[in-house]
Amino acid sequence: MGKIIVITSGKGGVGKTTTSASFATGLAKAGHKTAVVDFDIGLRNLDIIMGCERRVVFDFVNVINGDASLRQALIKDKRVDGLYMLPASQTRDKDALTPDGVEAILNELREEFDYVICDSPAGIERGAKMAMYHADEAILVTNPEVSSVRDSDRVLGLLSSVTRMAEEGGQGPCEHLLLTRYDPERVGVGEMLGVSDITEILAIPLLGVIPESKSVLLASNAGQPVILDEKSDAGQAYDDAVSRFLGNDCPHRFLEPAKKGILAKLFGK
Repeated sequence: MGKIIVITSGKGGVGKTTTSASFATGLAKAGHKTAVVDFDIGLRNLDIIMGCERRVVFDFVNVINGDASLRQALIKDKRVDGLYMLPASQTRDKDALTPDGVEAILNELREEFDYVICDSPAGIERGAKMAMYHADEAILVTNPEVSSVRDSDRVLGLLSSVTRMAEEGGQGPCEHLLLTRYDPERVGVGEMLGVSDITEILAIPLLGVIPESKSVLLASNAGQPVILDEKSDAGQAYDDAVSRFLGNDCPHRFLEPAKKGILAKLFGK
């Protein structure tokens, strides 16, 4: 049986869909058959970041309604073997996802895939709860901002109370913290929270720190998960996070400001 992982956050715009795309791609690159599912009904951005928006024929809601089979709706990635995506619907009906329908699809995916990544909507609304309910593990994506960290704390409360594991066993899914858009220089001058501040507040294990990088936006616009940009800091940091998730000992990088060259020091760049 495959493992279900929810990528979640309290606040929108923290890089959750970027993380879902890169994490699923990284697991598939490591040889694990992986499906990534877009739960953000009505918005549907994951297919753009995965570069397959023109290949969407059927979606999550079509499968729930019986208009298509799961096999018909899954889109196979052309770059990485063993990587598939189930797109969200663009319907405005937020109730289109039913608890029974979601459970049936996730159970079917568990049978075929090693990992099922659920890209959750932000916040604590019905869609987010639906995405996290069946999770075995949760990756909480947070920016180094006070508001983002505060909202993340509320999501941790949901993970420990409204998920299937919490209902059955009293404990929620295994939790991991992924810190995105981290800028060590701004941390140094007090404009952002530092890693130790955030881990002390949220008190869950740190899976990775993704540095602020132009490569994230460039990759998204190009329809490519940034983890495939192996030369970029962000791509390398996502690769490290996947490696840690799989149990490898991998030191954290990009926590200190990059060293400036002589010309940069002379001209203040």
